[in-house]
Amino acid sequence: MSGLIRSTKLGVVAFTAVLFAFAIAAAAAEPVTAQLAYYAIDNLGLLAAAILVLAMQPGFALLEAGLNPASNTVHCLFKNFIDLTFGLLLYFLIGYGLMYGTDVAGGWLGWGGFGIPDADPVKALGPGVLNPQVDWLFQAVFAATAATIVGGAVAGRMNLHAYAIYTVIITGLVYPISGYWKWGGGWLDQLGFYDFAGSLVVHSVGGFAALAAVITLGARRGRFNADGSSNRMPGSSIVLSALGVFILWIGWYGFNPGSQLAFSGSLNTNATLLIAVNTTLAAATGGVLALWLSWLMEKKPQLLSLLNGILAGLVGITANCDSVTNIEAIIIGAVAGILVILGARLLEKLRLDDAVGAWPVHGLCGIWGGLAAGIFGGHPMGAQIIGSIAIPVWAFSTMFILFSILKKFGMLRVSASKELAGLDLAEHGEVEDGSAFVWKAEYSMHIPEMDAQHQKLLAIARNITEAARSELGQSTVKMNLDKLVEYTQTHFRDEEEFMAKINYPGLEKHKKIHENLTKKALEYREQVTTNPSAFQDFIADWLIVHILHEDRKYAQFASRLAQK
Repeated sequence: MSGLIRSTKLGVVAFTAVLFAFAIAAAAAEPVTAQLAYYAIDNLGLLAAAILVLAMQPGFALLEAGLNPASNTVHCLFKNFIDLTFGLLLYFLIGYGLMYGTDVAGGWLGWGGFGIPDADPVKALGPGVLNPQVDWLFQAVFAATAATIVGGAVAGRMNLHAYAIYTVIITGLVYPISGYWKWGGGWLDQLGFYDFAGSLVVHSVGGFAALAAVITLGARRGRFNADGSSNRMPGSSIVLSALGVFILWIGWYGFNPGSQLAFSGSLNTNATLLIAVNTTLAAATGGVLALWLSWLMEKKPQLLSLLNGILAGLVGITANCDSVTNIEAIIIGAVAGILVILGARLLEKLRLDDAVGAWPVHGLCGIWGGLAAGIFGGHPMGAQIIGSIAIPVWAFSTMFILFSILKKFGMLRVSASKELAGLDLAEHGEVEDGSAFVWKAEYSMHIPEMDAQHQKLLAIARNITEAARSELGQSTVKMNLDKLVEYTQTHFRDEEEFMAKINYPGLEKHKKIHENLTKKALEYREQVTTNPSAFQDFIADWLIVHILHEDRKYAQFASRLAQK
């Protein structure tokens, strides 16, 4: 052990010596000056802030995945990565040029070319001078944040193709254009409108895009009852959601303090520290007030209310965190915590299904953040009111038009059977685990013999999934698939006999469906030796979708017959 310690010490000394040698060589090539130090601190500080903002993406992903059923986990994560990958590329190609270009339409539109206009390292070094590369990176992760807000609101029912189109439009056009109005020096900036880090420029854009989406999409199946009452839709893991909020809170220290953009010198240092403390206080107060109000209204303490209250406080302080005192930050967070609970109640009254509370958190509290910059931050109140209307209206109207067009062409929402089956299997042909083939109460047709057979089919399908992911090999997969095909044929015969017994008028049509499914099953059985996972897409239609859609028809007929 002493030898290991000695070796470790020698290694540390050697590593330190190498670093010191590099530092001496670098100093010889470029003497260290105050200007160079300022430049390094500001640019590396902004890089660190950009990384923190990027880390908010897994926060959003965990929050969304935890609040949705396990059968939609892959779909939730997929959308987050679409936001990030598609969004970053679109923002590089055209978004950055639109947002920080030269005015071409009287303060309404700018254009600075494709990519990063000035990609060469800057020649003049000094405080507040940013390398164009890190400037683009910091702005790009903000664009990705605006896009990903919608993903949670529409969870479980939006077509993946429609979501990809939405991501392209919002990061390539909608967000950069309204961003130019303020941060690019456009008409709102000229008016005196103030939004330090994006309560409106970033969060309200995502929040009102989410509102447009939930209006055009409609609610998840089972969310509301015919009498107007609502049902809670349990998620897969509150632990994931809570962890997601922790990560988002940490990431916000890149979002708000990072928006200072310069960190060297006493003035910038003091401003950055004030922003960080105000951000902390608003988040904490938002969580406390949201918990208190929901506890008062629901008679029970609800963790989700606390989590959304924290996020509401963070959004509310984002526009004004550099302009208010600590006490004012607490007041701003408190109001945001109350607004997020009232906003969620309003959506419920209107029968609008926002799966994660994206509009109350980002839309409603984004507007509050903009107004608070005028009330507490001393910025022109008239300009704050105009900006707090113009940006949300722009985001809502453009996205409502887009979603309405997609809906018109049948591209917006997945089918009822896919939604009930879960989008992991129905859209992606893959599941996080075997949970997609676990019997659920909503699968029941209230016909005991049919329910028992469906449960057995799902159990065999689960065995295939587990075998395909283990070291049991293709032979085990094929054996279970043979068993599934054989048992399905038996089940189809029993099902047809039951339909004949109750004189079901759709018997002949159902028989043809069974014939097609059997034919496909035999084809997939032959393919399984070359691709063990090939059966998953088919199983989505063969089992779960078929149970929830086609079989449900004769079950409902049988139920009506029994009532007579």
